[in-house]
Amino acid sequence: MTKIQPEETEFHLAILQALPQPVLVCGEDFGIVFANYAAEAFFQASMSILTRQKLSDFIAFDSPILGLIGSVLARQAPMIEYRVQIGTSRISEDRIADAYASPIPERPGHVALIFQERTMADKIDRQMVSRGAARSVTGLASMLAHEIKNPLSGIRGASQLLEQSATGDDRALARLIRDETDRIVDLVDRMEVFGDERPVERVPVNIHVVLERVKLLAANGVAKGVTFSEEYDPSLPPVLGDRDQLIQVFLNLIKNAAEALERTSKPEIRITTAFRPGIRISLAGVSQRISLPLEIVIEDNGSGVPSDILPFLFDPFVTTKLSGSGLGLALVAKIVGDHGGVIDCESRPGRTRFRILLPVARGRVAAPDDIEDTPHDVPVTDSVN
Repeated sequence: MTKIQPEETEFHLAILQALPQPVLVCGEDFGIVFANYAAEAFFQASMSILTRQKLSDFIAFDSPILGLIGSVLARQAPMIEYRVQIGTSRISEDRIADAYASPIPERPGHVALIFQERTMADKIDRQMVSRGAARSVTGLASMLAHEIKNPLSGIRGASQLLEQSATGDDRALARLIRDETDRIVDLVDRMEVFGDERPVERVPVNIHVVLERVKLLAANGVAKGVTFSEEYDPSLPPVLGDRDQLIQVFLNLIKNAAEALERTSKPEIRITTAFRPGIRISLAGVSQRISLPLEIVIEDNGSGVPSDILPFLFDPFVTTKLSGSGLGLALVAKIVGDHGGVIDCESRPGRTRFRILLPVARGRVAAPDDIEDTPHDVPVTDSVN
């Protein structure tokens, strides 16, 4: 057997530390004997702290991971546990990951664990489905625009004539016909947006300028009385996008959050930005993988999204509001998709997070003055949660 030289050991350790997946090695009684840098970040603890603990101190006692380690040691064969929920006292939210476990023949009683977090893969999969659902209403929108708006104009005109000559209850009924006709026309107008297949003219945009504009509009309108807090990454590069459409996206999300805060005693909306390298997706018809390192999060402390609706949140016509059309978040998903990005939502009572990932622009950053002429009547559609 060839003896491993010290420099080779350092090289092998460097490979483990370079892996983006969390790697742990557990010994007897689930004691942690090694953790790479990704594991330190995943469990939010340094290696010196982790190696003084047992794995059972960081995950729930009934976690299938502990049973997985026992099975691997008993069978002396690698095993995989898919979609394991991992929640610890240090991790503020539950995470879903695939856990790969393998015995270490050179170290009897030791098991190597690799975690592959499923969150981003699932987010992107759901986003692609939602994007397809948004496109599925394109034909319907075009049909409604051409086949329904014309007769609606005639109905509205007739109701106006009737209202002028009618008296009492008849006038009220004529006014009702006119108002309901206007409501249907408004719905059709909003659906027409889905039929717009023109390419987005994108330029480098400072996302923080966009967010500050949206916050100013919302604080004096749809989110008046709500406390705002921000945590911006000042080194964030520009976004490649259309500034007016980006304003519409974030104004819709903040309106959505504000409506979820109506019965919250201390309503708060938190906006954060960060650079997340390493997130790439593959799209049909594109030879290169697209990088989405720019993360923008809109978070509120409202009542949350019902769990039965959450998987379909960005599908058209999905809403919990009696007067909602269910097109607001579908439109947001379409605009984000047109910008080459993805959006998803995590929600539980007291905490709802909409996260958007966007590509980086290569070029000039839009100056703050570039956006000062943005109109104050950016359209805002209905929300869900």
